[in-house]
Amino acid sequence: MSWDLKTDRPIYTQLIEQIQLKIFSGAYPLGSKLPSVRDMAQEAAVNPNTMQRALAKMEEDGLIITHRTSGRSVTEDAHMVEMAKTQVAKEQIAEFLEKMKMMGFEQKEILTIINTMAEEMKK
Repeated sequence: MSWDLKTDRPIYTQLIEQIQLKIFSGAYPLGSKLPSVRDMAQEAAVNPNTMQRALAKMEEDGLIITHRTSGRSVTEDAHMVEMAKTQVAKEQIAEFLEKMKMMGFEQKEILTIINTMAEEMKK
């Protein structure tokens, strides 16, 4: 998964989102050792301080663990990852629903659109 950073939002926030996606998708499996801050920053083409800040926030949230002598790793707590994944999904859905309401859609219309798109994606 490549680092797809945009200029419309803070890089720090985007780094957190993309590392979360790598954890949620299994690209960074539970308990796996993460690359060094410098390596990750170089790969993402960002300042190491920005990457450090993003990783520190994720450690604060419990998704990443820092080991004094061996760097960082993804938590082994599957429940913690599942809770974080659900929280991110809820935030995305809330943002989507808010935009749909601002456009004048009613709940029934929104659900119809979602169901239609889900059926189309199955094909």
